[in-house]
Amino acid sequence: MSLTELLAIAGGVVLVGVVAHGAWAARKAGPKRAQPLQEEPSFDLPTQALPAEDAEPLAGMDALDPTLTAVARPQRKPSARIDALIDAIATITVEQPVAGELALQHQPGSRRAGTKPFQIEGLNAETGDWELPAPGQRYSEFQAGLKMANRSGAMTEIEYSEFVQKVQAFADGVGGYVQFPDMLDVVSRARELDQFAASHDAQLALLLRAKAAAWTPGFVQQSAARHGFVAGALPGRLVLPAAEEGAPPVLTLQFDAQAALAEDPEALSLRELTLALDVPQTPAEQEPFAAWQESARALSRDLEAEVCDDRGQVLGLHAFAAIDVELKKLYAALAERDLAAGSPAARRLFS
Repeated sequence: MSLTELLAIAGGVVLVGVVAHGAWAARKAGPKRAQPLQEEPSFDLPTQALPAEDAEPLAGMDALDPTLTAVARPQRKPSARIDALIDAIATITVEQPVAGELALQHQPGSRRAGTKPFQIEGLNAETGDWELPAPGQRYSEFQAGLKMANRSGAMTEIEYSEFVQKVQAFADGVGGYVQFPDMLDVVSRARELDQFAASHDAQLALLLRAKAAAWTPGFVQQSAARHGFVAGALPGRLVLPAAEEGAPPVLTLQFDAQAALAEDPEALSLRELTLALDVPQTPAEQEPFAAWQESARALSRDLEAEVCDDRGQVLGLHAFAAIDVELKKLYAALAERDLAAGSPAARRLFS
């Protein structure tokens, strides 16, 4: 039985997409309001610098002339942005290193081909790193990667043709020669990747519905903050941050954006929140499903809310247990494809 079918049987937990609820009927009881906020301590995660690799002299040079010091060409490192698992990759060779300023001058105005993003990287002639072109650097080679699939679907022939045109213009600008993969092969791979992603994607969402008194946005924010949620980038969105700096949030808690944008949000009342988990975005070893379930319990207790599906049916413990079993199978299937949940490739594919 597929994950989607099990979710439907286990209580209709929402997959693919987050449910937002608009206006609701006024209740006699006034909304719960936030208490004066106390300043929360902030914790900055230290970042560790990667040790630089020592360059080794070319074999035999000291024997020829001990006064000469020769430095080996830097070892080429794998790219952190372009991956053959999910990208169609074009290579651009140049006769001599290209200045970063020239590469930036000829970058396409848009880094998209249709609905698919692409990136152009340069191989730093000094460090051997694949990086986005930057001033003051020189690049001995370039590569461009077009994502073959995302949640908008598989890459099409039209999108690939647009990618070819933009990369060819860049190659001409830097005096390079570009080699593209065969379009029919790339489109075929894109469709297969899209089919795999569609059958292994999981976005879980549940509703927290007020049992009695409604809440003001400030009360919701204050209650959620006690369980680690902070304000997100979008109005009406709170997030549970990941431990890894720069990683997608583990969970999102959403309410009506119009309420968050109102001139006086505390004059409004909320009766429903959505708690969501984007499964492929967080490593399984961090137990995001357990965090989703525990956050639902804690918030429902503090807010005096019921945990429901999108039809208002209360979800019991058996529903969470059944979903947990199927999610473990999903994590295993993603890892077998080298797209383990929370990996850079998985985060880019399932976006």
